[in-house]
Amino acid sequence: MNYAMFLYIDPATGGMLFTILFGMISAVIYVFRSLILKLKYSIGSDHKKMSVSEKLPIVIFSDHKRYWNVFEPICDELENRGQKTYYYTMSEDDPALEKKYNNITCEYIGNGNKAFSKMNLLKAYLVLSTTPSLDVFQWKRSKDVNYYVHIPHMANDISVYKMFGLDYYDSILLSGEYQVHQIRELERLRNLPAKDIELVGIPYMDVMKKRFDMENKESTGHKKPDDKVTVLLAPSWGDNGILKKYGERMIDSLINTGYNIIIRPHPQSFSSEKDMIEALMNKYNDRRTIEWNRDNDNYEVLKKSDILISDFSGVIFDYTLVYDKPVIYTEPDFDKSVYDCAWLEDELWTFSILDKLGLELKEDNIDNIKTIIDECISNDKYTEGRKQARRETWVNIGKSTGLVVDYIIDKYNELL
Repeated sequence: MNYAMFLYIDPATGGMLFTILFGMISAVIYVFRSLILKLKYSIGSDHKKMSVSEKLPIVIFSDHKRYWNVFEPICDELENRGQKTYYYTMSEDDPALEKKYNNITCEYIGNGNKAFSKMNLLKAYLVLSTTPSLDVFQWKRSKDVNYYVHIPHMANDISVYKMFGLDYYDSILLSGEYQVHQIRELERLRNLPAKDIELVGIPYMDVMKKRFDMENKESTGHKKPDDKVTVLLAPSWGDNGILKKYGERMIDSLINTGYNIIIRPHPQSFSSEKDMIEALMNKYNDRRTIEWNRDNDNYEVLKKSDILISDFSGVIFDYTLVYDKPVIYTEPDFDKSVYDCAWLEDELWTFSILDKLGLELKEDNIDNIKTIIDECISNDKYTEGRKQARRETWVNIGKSTGLVVDYIIDKYNELL
């Protein structure tokens, strides 16, 4: 017998098995740490307050302030309907904490294990969150919570969470039929009970589109004949980010187009790639050729640009679907072995739709970037591609916030 062949495991299966093993080991470690944390928390004043209080009706849990754009329209609608809700955040500077609500109580609950310990002992009827890996790592299902609802923070594949990311939610609010298929196939392969799935849409994109449409209606909506094309370079950070891979060569090529160039580095770049960013900003500091953008809200810079150049990033879909403009993208360096999609045979929707939205940036076409930009802006096929993408990944445009809140309140009343 050829024992080498018998013991061989292909790389994808090996990666999957490693992830499962890592998860099991992490869970064991967490159990021991959790016992200490829960004991410490149980004798604290916060737990005493919760133990004598009534069960909370609806809780929204956010693990980072960047998800406030997802939750703000939902909170506003819950406020308008007079529904008592609690918003718990792990960011001390979450914009939610500055909002003046009558029916929404916004609270910073700490970060890390402190926050997860509070959530693990929560008493509530319903929890809504964007946070994956419920009941996989630190965040455990509380025995005193009836129902957990997940809402995504992006407009693409639902299977690109780390493995088992959504398995233990009761319900998922989605925006495209292909996402439903991905969830149902994962349930079948893992022998999981069927979750409650609602096709609601994407509230934060509805808000962006409404604002954009209103401002376009108030303006002429047309560029002046002598206006230059404005190109926005919005790279991710890390080894596969455009600035890390191509750096000065990319910027020089953009300057040579003669177009208005805006560079908006990823916020993480200013800490993780500080030396590189500072060097580039110091070298390319002529505002007549380059504008560096660090606005907290990216709405205005997305609005005034004519085309976006980015890596494999969710901003591509925000930009092309809301602002109806073309994109140039880099080929994603994506190892799916640790993600849910590793279980699925179908190609990711993201990969199948990208070439309908714009052109790919490659090593051999950077120096010819002006031709690529002009082709993307002028070719009608990308307009049709954006229409197709909206049909497939953005249902109920303009109606999603109401549908989300309808679902949450109806489910809460059902649980009562």
